[in-house]
Amino acid sequence: MRRARVAYSGAIHEAIERNGQIQLNDGRIVSEKEVVWLPPVEPRTVFALGLNYADHAKELSFTAPTEPLVFLKGPNTFIGHRGQTRRPNDVTFMHYECELAVVIGRGARKVKRDNAYEYVAGYTVANDYAFRDYLENYYRPNLRVKNRDGCTPIGPWLVDASDIDDPMNLTLRTYVNGKLTQEGNTKDMIFDIPALIEYLSSFMTLNAGDIILTGTPKGSVDTKVGDEVVTEIEGIGRLANTIVGDDTFTKDAAKENWAKHLSQL
Repeated sequence: MRRARVAYSGAIHEAIERNGQIQLNDGRIVSEKEVVWLPPVEPRTVFALGLNYADHAKELSFTAPTEPLVFLKGPNTFIGHRGQTRRPNDVTFMHYECELAVVIGRGARKVKRDNAYEYVAGYTVANDYAFRDYLENYYRPNLRVKNRDGCTPIGPWLVDASDIDDPMNLTLRTYVNGKLTQEGNTKDMIFDIPALIEYLSSFMTLNAGDIILTGTPKGSVDTKVGDEVVTEIEGIGRLANTIVGDDTFTKDAAKENWAKHLSQL
C-alpha cells in the first residue's frame, strides 16, 4: 500500500493511493493538485549516509569508505512533494541527491543483518540537496551542507515494505527540467540496508519513525533557480521539487506576491 500525509481544506490527513487518486482518511477522494503534500512520515532521528555508492565516491575522487559515514539531519530540513527548496545567493554549486529512504517500523536494538528487514516499515524517495560551497570535507559533512530548512524533499508516498520484493535492486533516476541526469541502482550501495540497520542498532536504539537515507549514486550536477528536479525510484514513486532563489523570501517579493493575489480577486 502507498501511504501519504497531505493538507487539505485546513486539516492534515493521512491518505492512501486509490486508483491513481488520493483517498483521505475520512473517505474523500481528491486529486494530487488539490492537496499540499507533506513528508509521508513525521521524521524522528534521521541518519544520512555519505559516499555509500562506490561510483559516487570515485566521482568525487574519494576512496570508498570501510565503515559507514553517518551524519544526522534535523526535522526542519524536510518538505513534501511539489515543494520548493531555496538556493542561497552565495552558493555556486548546489546539487541534488536521489536516495532511497528506509523508514523504521519498530524499536530495534542489536539487530543482526539476517533479521534487519523485520524492522522496516517501508520506503520512500528523498532528494537530499547538498550545498557544496559549505562543505568542510566529505568525511565530516557540516551542518550548513545538509541541515538547511527545506533542503530535503521526501515522498510522495511511503510504500509498505511488504510491497517491495527486493529493495537492494531498484533503479534510481533524476531528471532536471525533464532531462535525465542521474541513473543508478541500489544494488551498488557499499553498505546495504541490512548492514546499515545492524551497524546503527549495534550502539543505539532505532525507533519507529526513524529514517535512514542510504546515499546517492554518481551523476550529481549543479541546479539553478527555476529548475524542476524530479527524483524517482523504481516501485517507490516520483518526487518533484522546484529550486527558488533568496529573492523569493524577501519582504519586497512578499509584497509583490500579495499585490498580485489581490489583483486576481
